[in-house]
Amino acid sequence: MAENDKLTYARAGVDIAAGNALVDRIKPAAKRTERPGTMAGLGGFGALFDPAAAGYEDPILVAATDGVGTKLRLAIDTGEVAGVGVDLVAMCVNDLVCQGAEPLFFLDYFATGKLEPETAARVVEGIAAGCEEAGCALIGGETAEMPGMYGAGDFDLAGFAVGAMERGTDLPRDVAEGDVLLGIDASGVHSNGFSLVRRIAERAGLAWDDPAPFADGSLGAALLAPTALYVRPAVAAVRAGGVRALAHITGGGLTENLPRVLPEGLGAEVDLDAWELPAVFRWLQRAGELDEAEMLRTFNCGIGMVAVAAPGRADEVAAQFEGAGHGVRRIGRVASGGGVAFAGTLG
Repeated sequence: MAENDKLTYARAGVDIAAGNALVDRIKPAAKRTERPGTMAGLGGFGALFDPAAAGYEDPILVAATDGVGTKLRLAIDTGEVAGVGVDLVAMCVNDLVCQGAEPLFFLDYFATGKLEPETAARVVEGIAAGCEEAGCALIGGETAEMPGMYGAGDFDLAGFAVGAMERGTDLPRDVAEGDVLLGIDASGVHSNGFSLVRRIAERAGLAWDDPAPFADGSLGAALLAPTALYVRPAVAAVRAGGVRALAHITGGGLTENLPRVLPEGLGAEVDLDAWELPAVFRWLQRAGELDEAEMLRTFNCGIGMVAVAAPGRADEVAAQFEGAGHGVRRIGRVASGGGVAFAGTLG
C-alpha cells in the first residue's frame, strides 16, 4: 500500500492533535474556576474534589445534569456560541440550589462530527465563565469527535454538576400556607421553549440577523441572552435560613415548576399583575398567537426563579437577590389546595 493511501485515525475524521490543542487552550479558563476543594487540573482520567476542604463536615451530595435544548440550533446557525456555555452551567447549577445545595464542581460533554477548535474553545470558555460566576469549579469534561454522527458545523452539549449541603438542610422544608412567593427576574427566554421560538420566527418571516422586533440588535442576538445565574444569592439566602423553597422556572413554566416544591395539600396563588411581561415574551405571544395558558406552561415569562419565604423574612430574602443585581417582586402566596391559580392578566 502506498504511503499516501494508508489509513490513519486523522484520515478517518478524528484529529487527536486538535483535541490536545483544545485542552491546552481551555486550561487557563478552567484554572480561573478553582475553589476550595479542587484537587487537580484538567487532563487526568478522572477529576478529584475534596468536600472537607470546601468546608463541609457531614455533606450530602446533590447531582444535576442538563443541556441547552434547541437553543443550540440558534447558536450554531448564528455562530454566537459562547453564551450557550453559560446556559449549560446555569441549567444545572440553578437546579442544584433548589435542593438547598451549593454547586461545587462541573463537567461538560462536547460532541461534534469534526472538531473546530475555535468554536469548541469559545463554548468551553463560556462554560468556564458560567462556573466562575457560580463559584463552581470546572474540573473535567470530554470532547468527542464522531465523524458521521453530526452534520457539518453541528455539535451537542451536556453538563453535569455536583453540589453539597450539610445533612438535614435540604429544601424544600417547612413550607406553610401564607408564605410569600418572590419572583426573581429572568434575563430573557433562558434555555427553554426554543422549538416554539424557532417556529414563531419562521412564521413571522424573520431571519436571525434581522432586527429584533422587541430590542436593539439582531433577533438572534436578542434571543441568545444567556440564562441568569442565581447561585450566589440563593446559597446566601438558604444559609441565612430565610428560604423555605426555591423553584427554577424552566420547561413547564410557573404552571409546572411551582408545584414541585410545595407539599401535598398546598398550592400557589400567583398575581400576574405583579410584574410586566418583558418585551420578548410580548412579541412571542403576539407573533405566535399564543394564549395565556400556553405562555405560562412553556416560557418563564420573565420570572426565572421563585423563592418561597415566611412573611416575616421575605424582605430579607429579596434583599439577598437584589444585592446581587437581580430584580425581585412579590408575585403571590402559598395557599391551601394544589397546583397554581393565576389571577390578573399576563401582559
